[in-house]
Amino acid sequence: MSCFNCCKFRLNGRFRSRGQKRAGVYASSEQEDHMDVASDDDISDEPPPKRILDSYKRRRQSVCAERYDPDADDEDDDKKVVHPKSDSQRTRLAQAVASILLFKSLDPEQMQEVLDAMFERKVVPDEHVIDQGDDGDNFYVIDSGTYNIYVKIDGTDKHVGSYDNTGSFGELALMYNTPRAATIVATSDGVLWALDRQTFRRILLKNAYKKRKMYENLLDNVPMLKTLEQFERMKVADALMTQSFEDGEVIIRQGDSADCMYFVEEGVVRIAMKNKNADDPDKELEVTRCKQGDYFGELALVTNNPRAASAYAVGKTKVARLDVHAFERLLGPCKELMKRNIELYEEQIHEIFGSKLQLQESQ
Repeated sequence: MSCFNCCKFRLNGRFRSRGQKRAGVYASSEQEDHMDVASDDDISDEPPPKRILDSYKRRRQSVCAERYDPDADDEDDDKKVVHPKSDSQRTRLAQAVASILLFKSLDPEQMQEVLDAMFERKVVPDEHVIDQGDDGDNFYVIDSGTYNIYVKIDGTDKHVGSYDNTGSFGELALMYNTPRAATIVATSDGVLWALDRQTFRRILLKNAYKKRKMYENLLDNVPMLKTLEQFERMKVADALMTQSFEDGEVIIRQGDSADCMYFVEEGVVRIAMKNKNADDPDKELEVTRCKQGDYFGELALVTNNPRAASAYAVGKTKVARLDVHAFERLLGPCKELMKRNIELYEEQIHEIFGSKLQLQESQ
């Protein structure tokens, strides 16, 4: 699920049950049934001191009363946080975040802002990095060290998992506005990279929200997708990833195997083909140009053939990439329409090259 979907559940007032379900990252379904439920043995006859009770109430209010509205968050765009780092620290940080899924959809500028905002935290054995029930303050990426995951069940901390020198944790409380779902304890000396709550939400959640809205608007203007229900187009939007290309850069190359299709986000894409039956088989001729809202690259996915043409960026161009697995899963209702377009493609090629190339599906 995308970060925006997490935000969506929060805004609809349903984040509690959904947040508990996602807590399964740390616990089994049996354990989830006991989460956030104290046993009778844990309840004291004496009330806690007033200062502790007041502090607890303040922390809970800060979580439950806070609402995240990406549309009303524009004033935070200029509040960038920068923690200076040495070259070696920045190199280690870049390596630590390279495989973090949450960062995959960020563009280079946003990724740079995340790296600037993260700060180093060193830990020692038995140190509690986060405690179940506390408010979420930071998201953590592991640079080094080993860590145990505990969930309180029937008043007892149960060991439910571990991290070994890689991974990340702490995003659930920030995404869902819920207390920490587990306790993380260091079992060795280690180093963590932390991203504060405000920066995490401003960059990751707001970025996901904006991108999804942009993709939904883009897909709403694609005639082929009119056959899909709105919720189906939303699923397609969640599966898209933006790629940028400079003028003349190759997006796809004729003859290559196909692993995705594209929607034009910004700019223009030039489609060109070589005719192997021509006197000069290496000469390319332009077939068509795709503008914002157009799509290309679907033909090879439909026919199971190699790429039938090359695609080049004209000027600075952005495209939204849909990989083959998402294509097969989400665009099944559109495949027959795409197949009907093959005859149109063949007619266009015939007009350009003077011969009709066969683009039918491979067996």
